[in-house]
Amino acid sequence: MARHPALATLLAAANDPAGTLETLRGQGHRPIRLLGMDAPRALVRGAGLLPVRLVPTHEPTPMMDAIMGGAGLSVRGKSLLEQMVGDRAKPDPVLITSADNEQPQVFAALRELARQAGDRLGPVHFLDRLYGDTETVARYNAHRLAQARDWLADIGAPLGDMAQADTDEARLRTLLARALDLRSVGRLTGAEAARIVAAAAILPLEQVEASLSALLADPPPLVPTALPLFLTGSTQEDFRTYDGLEAAGALVVGEGQDWGRPWCDMQAPLARRIQDDPAAIIAMAKGAGAAALVHALRPGDEAAPWDAKPLRTACAAAGLPFLAVTWNGNGEMPPALTPFLADPTAPPAPPAPKPPPSPTRAGGGRAALKPPTRSRKSLSAVASFGQFQRDWFAGLRAQVAAGAPLAVVNANAPQEILRAMDIPFVVNQWWASIVAAKQQSGRYFRLLRDRDYPADVEAYSAQGLAAAFDEDAENAPWGGLPKPDFLAAVTGTDATPRLFRQWAMETGADLYLYQRSFDSRWQLPTTWWDDLPGDWDQHLEPERLDLMEGELRAHVARLEAATGKHLDPERFAQVMDLVNEQEEWYRRTRDLIAATYPAPVSIVDTMPATMVPQWHRGSVWARDAAKALYEEVAARAAAGEAACAKERVRLMWVGRGLWSDMGFYQRWEESHGAVFVCSMYLSLAADGYIRHHDRGRDPMRALAARFVTMGDELRMPTWAGAWHVRDARLHGVQGAVALTDADPFVLRALEEAGIPVLRLDLDNYNQESADAAGVDAAVTRFIEAL
Repeated sequence: MARHPALATLLAAANDPAGTLETLRGQGHRPIRLLGMDAPRALVRGAGLLPVRLVPTHEPTPMMDAIMGGAGLSVRGKSLLEQMVGDRAKPDPVLITSADNEQPQVFAALRELARQAGDRLGPVHFLDRLYGDTETVARYNAHRLAQARDWLADIGAPLGDMAQADTDEARLRTLLARALDLRSVGRLTGAEAARIVAAAAILPLEQVEASLSALLADPPPLVPTALPLFLTGSTQEDFRTYDGLEAAGALVVGEGQDWGRPWCDMQAPLARRIQDDPAAIIAMAKGAGAAALVHALRPGDEAAPWDAKPLRTACAAAGLPFLAVTWNGNGEMPPALTPFLADPTAPPAPPAPKPPPSPTRAGGGRAALKPPTRSRKSLSAVASFGQFQRDWFAGLRAQVAAGAPLAVVNANAPQEILRAMDIPFVVNQWWASIVAAKQQSGRYFRLLRDRDYPADVEAYSAQGLAAAFDEDAENAPWGGLPKPDFLAAVTGTDATPRLFRQWAMETGADLYLYQRSFDSRWQLPTTWWDDLPGDWDQHLEPERLDLMEGELRAHVARLEAATGKHLDPERFAQVMDLVNEQEEWYRRTRDLIAATYPAPVSIVDTMPATMVPQWHRGSVWARDAAKALYEEVAARAAAGEAACAKERVRLMWVGRGLWSDMGFYQRWEESHGAVFVCSMYLSLAADGYIRHHDRGRDPMRALAARFVTMGDELRMPTWAGAWHVRDARLHGVQGAVALTDADPFVLRALEEAGIPVLRLDLDNYNQESADAAGVDAAVTRFIEAL
């Protein structure tokens, strides 16, 4: 029996969203599906549409499984796409926001599916809404909202009275917040509250208001007494966590996740908040009457795990019991919850004994796929580059020891301004490759884990943070990474800002996070590698360039204020020219290798020979090193020298390199004549970096054009798929071998172009659990079948 008639209405809508939506269509409503808790509901309501939230379901995804081969996309992403690429005769319009970093990928996947298979979708729009208090962000958002308004008009939904729509939305959120507060007086369960929020994001405004008003005028009966909990962690898009907690004897009285009270308060999405203030969360929990806090993590969420340590520390200081658990994809309650709910104040049980470590090499690193095999280098440049890098890093350590400031930046963050300002810097991913090459990754994982940080989330990028705890002078790679004074990264993943925030807190470094924007166009040019070097200003969205240029200038101003140094425009232009010259040499080298049979070198040579100078991009040495690489490869080609004289099979490598086992790539040369001739490293250098600033164009805007697309070339559907196919054809490869994290649309594009793909269950860093014999056997079978 329903506890309350109005509550029953809301719960029914939440429990059967598909049926509710069909009923609403039958009543004459025109729905629009909204993906993202920050979707502008007032805007679409003002256009006469019914805003209906779109969240993943637990239904099978046969269409996406067939399209993607069952791999690559997250379970969440496949569910969302399955719902949007359905078989309805007239699909609803869809508006997607960038509430998290998977949603732009979903939009790009939709765009690519429509391009490849014909546009069988309804109208789709992407609203890239950013969060920040700068004028640059405000201007960017204004442009994007104006585009959303124009799109609504284009699909026959012009705006009406927006002032009234805004008022109505504010009134609804206030009413909803009051209803959720019934939990604090024992009149509502957390599971009911979660469903009320879901119903409010589905039903027409007048129906929600009527039910909420009735609920507040005559509250439901008291619920049974239970342990009051505050819920944080991953965004909860369904009700299973609430149901599981309350079935186990708890009562969720408040939450810090998106589809709860934060939605009423119109907070920024959880993934877009750098980190919720632990003190504010403690105050919210205590204000709701919580006696404990549960940090529930969704499988695959790489952001929320980074919040666990500061929350655990804040809860300990406040005397609030805390538990972080991962809720598996089947909704089963984590075992640790049972004793915690029985007595949250009891000391936690000791962790289960860990299995014996896998065999390691000297220094405690992880085992490679096979016993150590040194790769054979063909190029003398590789050896000289390596020595230069060692000498450079020793000099950098000496500079820092003498008082020079040090910056550590992610690979997708602009380094050219640091080069032009003569601020010593290290690229975070270079450092991670050194840690891997020196077989220290296992020890670094333990350094993170022992300090309550995730050891397997964004592992490659977290090695700089781990270095802050490395006190083993004997095993520290190259003497160790000095403590940084400045940190910088582009918020390319949801985990990045959290990881860097913790890094800054541990080291005292000044942190600068660049806003990451996404291309919102439905139609994209697929030959960007030809268009962007010289005509980037004609082919990139101006609002994205404006945003990144503003971010760059703000970072320069901050560096100038902190260091007393000045960015000289002439010096900066010289750096930009040196980068362009360097990348032009890489383009010539790539094209020469692609056109020469047998290939004069393999990726064992080109990967390090490209990446070492790339970390010094914008210097004379790096330009000359790229030129020397070309000249040595050209000499080998002219002399008929080859990486494998009996070359019979050409292979492409898709994904990050196996830096700790480069010999892997040569394992099939002698036995099968199989040569890995291309990878993203040289090809991206050739195609992804050149941005000319001739014809009176501003070098700073050219730098913005270089970095505004960084990452799109490798992982964004349409961008990445077409480029990989072109690179494969250019090199004449017969097959491609891909890592676990390879973009599924890239692999699909290669296969549709007639290029077989081998998907290895392997990443470039966590190889400890890899089945070495199985991996080798799979590659062997793949080559023999080509």
